[in-house]
Amino acid sequence: MIQSSSSRLNESLLQVLNVRHNVTAENIANADTPNYKKKTVEFQEELRRIIENGSSDNLEVKRTHPKHIPTGETGLSGIPYRIVQNSDTTMNNNGNNVDMDIEMANLAENQLMYNYMVDKVSGHYSKIKNLLQDLK
Repeated sequence: MIQSSSSRLNESLLQVLNVRHNVTAENIANADTPNYKKKTVEFQEELRRIIENGSSDNLEVKRTHPKHIPTGETGLSGIPYRIVQNSDTTMNNNGNNVDMDIEMANLAENQLMYNYMVDKVSGHYSKIKNLLQDLK
């Protein structure tokens, strides 16, 4: 099998990190928008539960195009996440609560995590490619 449960978990985490990047970029873009409330992506608790239990049963692959190779699995839930709007605080006089320093730090951290996961997923498929080439 080309995919393992850990590779599905890693690919699902890449998707969540991509959503997290988009949310952080949206926060940065709206840093001066009056009454804009920052958003965050929460997924760490569910990821921790999946890792601790060693179960990734809910991480299934879904064909997004009829010509894709079927994997024999159905449904795609990935790592559950939710986008939460923080409306409890106010950072500026205009009702906005985006702190640019925190958002830029979050963006940098997310980028590092994303790059790490890309290397990890890419390494998995490189190993499979090398294995298949050795079989020739």
